[in-house]
Amino acid sequence: MSHEVLTRQIGRSRIEASAVGLGTWAIGGWMWGGTDERQSIDAIRASIDEGVSLIDTAPAYGQGLSEEIVGKAIKGRRDKVVLATKCGLVWHTTRGNHFFDYDGCPVHRYLGGDSIAFEVEQSLKRLGTDHIDHYITHWQDPTTPVAETMEALQRLKTQGKIRSIGASNVTLTDVEAYLAAGQLDAVQQEYSMVCRDLETKLAPYCIENEVSILSYSSLALGLLSGKVGPERVFEGDDQRRNNPRFSRANREKVARLMQEIRSIAAAHEATKAQIVIAWTLQQPGITFALCGARNPEQARENAKAGRIHLSREHISRISEAAKRNLTDLDA
Repeated sequence: MSHEVLTRQIGRSRIEASAVGLGTWAIGGWMWGGTDERQSIDAIRASIDEGVSLIDTAPAYGQGLSEEIVGKAIKGRRDKVVLATKCGLVWHTTRGNHFFDYDGCPVHRYLGGDSIAFEVEQSLKRLGTDHIDHYITHWQDPTTPVAETMEALQRLKTQGKIRSIGASNVTLTDVEAYLAAGQLDAVQQEYSMVCRDLETKLAPYCIENEVSILSYSSLALGLLSGKVGPERVFEGDDQRRNNPRFSRANREKVARLMQEIRSIAAAHEATKAQIVIAWTLQQPGITFALCGARNPEQARENAKAGRIHLSREHISRISEAAKRNLTDLDA
């Protein structure tokens, strides 16, 4: 395992960040069975100490709670962090499309210019900073023209409040519209060994247009961590409890995959989760892999995955094992 932390550039922004990023959805507690603030702060600081500079959050993660915790954790360390947060999932207005209810409060997808201007100020306050390095539209809003959204984002960039622009949960058509309206530096999409839809069209298009891809759920909500065996029971509001992807049959298939990559992990003195993250980062077009961590141990484990370079032979062995075991996974 190398001591060098792998860093890459976010699109054409010239902003360099660690290829392994810390995703903080679980830290917000919502849909993850609550949160422990002290442990979450320690996890974020452990990530930074291990060379992880990319920290990704969003207002929707616990209605501002995740951003507040990130803000506390990076106090005094802001210069070591490439901070990404999002806009477009709102509860201050009912404009746009109703998306879901959070504790009885309706949340809408809305990317109107006035709303983005309001949202960025709230995020800056919660994060305790004067700028956001990478600002992302969280989910797309069919009621607002992309040109209006992009105009608002570019205004924030001119004002120095944000440094680069991203869009999450997009289609190829969305990306084309963003690029027609300005400089889109990255897309953030779900991608893992069990969710590979973007490989056919989106990834080649992004490579061609110098748009980075930040993969989220790189360990498929922990399914690919090597730690969620067939016996595991999910409780409370843990979203995995009723998720068909976490069926016992699926977990048995994943367990077989983990058996097959065990020797590769041993060769790198790495955990199986680290090998999965390293594999993800070496797939065409995947620039960054966001990995969640709720305690310092998980944070350190994820960070070290950015120092593993897999040989072509190991990549093809892992890919073949994934194909054998995961192709007919229940959705």
